[in-house]
Amino acid sequence: DKAGDVPDSQKLERSTQALGGMRESLRQVFEKVEEARRTKDVVKLNCANEKLTQIKGLLRISEQADVALQEAVSKSEAAPGEHEFTKVMIAQQKVGQLRSEAEECIGQLAFRTDENLFVEVEEPDNLPGGDPTRPPPPPDLIVRPPPASPVD
Repeated sequence: DKAGDVPDSQKLERSTQALGGMRESLRQVFEKVEEARRTKDVVKLNCANEKLTQIKGLLRISEQADVALQEAVSKSEAAPGEHEFTKVMIAQQKVGQLRSEAEECIGQLAFRTDENLFVEVEEPDNLPGGDPTRPPPPPDLIVRPPPASPVD
């Protein structure tokens, strides 16, 4: 919806809902950062931390825009209200995208490996001995010299 098509009461309601959703995304990404910290994976930690920092900034901007939206609505100022509402809606979309990217950082949407995985191998008794990567040397070839004189 265009900001001008949304009634003021719905702008306030949607803005409040968007802020709630962004706070929830912030909480989820913070959990991803903690997960990366627990596994001591620096690459995942840096990636998720970067997304967390961006979400914090967008949330701060959105909270300020929400306050400005409430002021604009109370003064019946349409243009500033539409502008602030648009800022919150754009931030909401961007936060959702950043949350998905943070999940990719940690591997929620990619393959995960358990670094503490323990594999036990049982070797059958009927295996041939020796190292298959080192075959035995070929047997010595016996070369017979030609006869001393040809037979006709």
